[in-house]
Amino acid sequence: MSAAPGSAPGHLPEGPSWDALRHHGDAELVPGAVDFAVNVRGDAPPAWLRERLADRLGDLGGYPTADDGEAAVAAVAARHGVGPEGVLLLAGASEGFHLLADHAARRGLRAAVLHPSFTEPEVELRRAGVAVDRVILPPPYRLDPALVPDEADLVVVGNPTNPTSVLHPRATVAALCRLGRVTVVDEAFCDVVSDEAGHTLAGAGVPGLVVLRSLTKTWALAGLRVGYAVGDPSVLTELAAARPHWPLGTLQLEAIRACLGSVADRELAAARAQVVAERRAMVASLSAAGITVVVPPDAPFILVRTPDGADPVAFRAGLARRGIATRRGDTFPGLDATHLRLAVRDGRMVDGLVRAWRAEREGDRR
Repeated sequence: MSAAPGSAPGHLPEGPSWDALRHHGDAELVPGAVDFAVNVRGDAPPAWLRERLADRLGDLGGYPTADDGEAAVAAVAARHGVGPEGVLLLAGASEGFHLLADHAARRGLRAAVLHPSFTEPEVELRRAGVAVDRVILPPPYRLDPALVPDEADLVVVGNPTNPTSVLHPRATVAALCRLGRVTVVDEAFCDVVSDEAGHTLAGAGVPGLVVLRSLTKTWALAGLRVGYAVGDPSVLTELAAARPHWPLGTLQLEAIRACLGSVADRELAAARAQVVAERRAMVASLSAAGITVVVPPDAPFILVRTPDGADPVAFRAGLARRGIATRRGDTFPGLDATHLRLAVRDGRMVDGLVRAWRAEREGDRR
């Protein structure tokens, strides 16, 4: 573990540059490539969800209504067993990080971000001028609350964590919470883990706790930007205080209601089973091909390493030339260029990845 002192964006601790921290998987995509870089399930929302959104197109001439907002809040509250005051609707979970960073700046909080993890929280905190301690978890990237500095009064952790695909026990994450601290748990992928109820803290009712959820990954809504926060009402009230009117549009509000409705519930169970089955098969295929899986995965993505002795940057570029887009790992504090994150995909796509990997590996030896 290492904890680096907080600093301004231009004075980052050792690790990825400011520009690298802002790098995301969509930057890896090239026309025609098979996408293992972006953690979105599917190419488009399911037909029933598209139809539900299309039915609201005629309402776009007016402003989002209070009824739409209240219905979306009620759907989230019912899902997680909280009152409406414990819900904040978001234009994607990333908006939650933006609001939390501004909250931390106003309050003069000192933050600790657990890494390797999604880098947007640190980007937002540094953008707001908040002092940030990086807590680097060593392999196998398991959370140890004792590693978090005592002086940290805002802590950010992912569960399951992107990009390592490690799922932390619910009690271990809860141990980060304490009186006077804001604990932020990024649960963007928790809806498709095999035991969501046994790991989520959404609805736990712990003071200072804020759980962020995304609906864009599971339902292929990345272009619409939808998510929400569930947590301490006093913190959520402060986060919402500085927002403009109509922070979410009509289609976003409708998407939240739809993705937490009865049709979605039935599909989610099937989606979860599909992710688990495809991940198991993908790990078996990768291992059989001699591809190193760094840690056993629990999320819809897998952390792997490039072949020993290969130039990792050249190897990743070679995969791209062969039509395989992967997510580079060296922009995540605690990882390096030998790490690649692969989204879980179906067997046909994985077969193509394995063929390209073998061809590039064998070509590297010549």
